[in-house]
Amino acid sequence: MIAIVKYNAGNITSVKNAVERLGYSCIVTDDEAILKQAEKVIFPGVGEASSAMKYLKEKGLDEVIKNLTQPVLGICLGQQLLCQFSEEGNTECLGIFNATVKKFEPKLKVPHMGWNTISQLNSELYSGISADENFYFVHSFYAEISQETTAVCDYIVPFSASMQKDNFYATQFHPEKSSSVGEQLLLNFLKL
Repeated sequence: MIAIVKYNAGNITSVKNAVERLGYSCIVTDDEAILKQAEKVIFPGVGEASSAMKYLKEKGLDEVIKNLTQPVLGICLGQQLLCQFSEEGNTECLGIFNATVKKFEPKLKVPHMGWNTISQLNSELYSGISADENFYFVHSFYAEISQETTAVCDYIVPFSASMQKDNFYATQFHPEKSSSVGEQLLLNFLKL
């Protein structure tokens, strides 16, 4: 069973639909026991960091997520919340990745919204995916480059398009909205 973390963040339905299109059954839940027993956990999100972390802490999900041992995939806000700290609301995050989430300085249009290429692909999630593929982004904050960066996107500044540490994987882009290349990445995760 694939578990999708239920918390006060948007975009969960489109992730559920994408997983089911790939032939996997999944459940959207904030139940600690189900999250711990799931084969894989997806931690998606569109929203604001401080209110999302507040909700996770109130439900005890912050400690649950940090202690998961199966493969976990953070998406968009999910990636940002797996970092140490976010400038959005001056938020202490989950601390899996040793990176800070920063606000784009608006030299270009912010939020970064639309299709963009990524480079320096270095993860099993990119099996069968070439470096010139486009992924769909929508965000005003970004995770800085760190030792856990597994792909880079350049918009105003280079930033972590994806990250990995141990069983934790994450993407700033939305694989569930990134057409066939995003489906391939989700499938690679589900097959880990």
